[in-house]
Amino acid sequence: MRDLETTVLYNRPLAGETWQLGLLAPDYDQLARPGQFVMLRLTAGSDPLLRRPFGIFRCRTLPPLCTGQASQPAVELLYKVVGRGTRLLSSLHSGDRVALLGPLGRGFDLTDCAPTALLVAGGIGVAPLYLLAEQLLRQGRQVRLLLGGRRRDDILAVTEFERLGVETYVATDDGSLGEQGLVTQVLERKLGRFPQASVFACGPMAMLRAVERLCRQAAVPLQVSLEALMACGVGACLGCVVPGQAHQEDQPDYRCTCKQGPVFDAQELLWPQEDSQ
Repeated sequence: MRDLETTVLYNRPLAGETWQLGLLAPDYDQLARPGQFVMLRLTAGSDPLLRRPFGIFRCRTLPPLCTGQASQPAVELLYKVVGRGTRLLSSLHSGDRVALLGPLGRGFDLTDCAPTALLVAGGIGVAPLYLLAEQLLRQGRQVRLLLGGRRRDDILAVTEFERLGVETYVATDDGSLGEQGLVTQVLERKLGRFPQASVFACGPMAMLRAVERLCRQAAVPLQVSLEALMACGVGACLGCVVPGQAHQEDQPDYRCTCKQGPVFDAQELLWPQEDSQ
């Protein structure tokens, strides 16, 4: 983990209200593991005061600005403008300074991954899956990405994954891109075709609940990356806790998303039963 003030290399719109932010980040290609995140804060002024969490999308090396200069190691983040903080973030320009803390958290565990991996993303939840796809491919796994969203603008980074050689399937609620329907419907079909697959997912909680149910019924391993509001990113404030598998009102079992996650084996968490949804 490093706490540094660094430079914005680029900040550009990607689709709709989603942006790509590139930051100068020495050694992140060696430090960052798939599924980890960073905490980011604007350095000009104190509004907003707290850092914001962002999943690491990818690490890359940009060419030097001119002959004789060094190449630029970069970490790239994807973010969606949803409030004042991210609106201010979208106003950053190349050369601006930001405070960067990371890499943080527990990433994906690939120790016992099956030969076929199914990656399931809802909207901006695709962000932590790119580094994962890269590592799985280096290990010789077959990787398939299932992308879902409400509409076309919610489908992100298809080109980047396809350039890696990842088979990509898209579903949108309104049918504006890919097939019409839910990404979990695509997952159900893929589990029928690849019953021994390992599944990795990130997205809205409603999607993750449906993915967990399908994987539990199919008896396939599932790891989920949770999206949570965080104030510190290091487990000090306990503002991002989620109930663990053994949680009861009289015997709490809470897991800290930033420190024990954001990636969890689905069996570590408490999921609502179907009849309580």
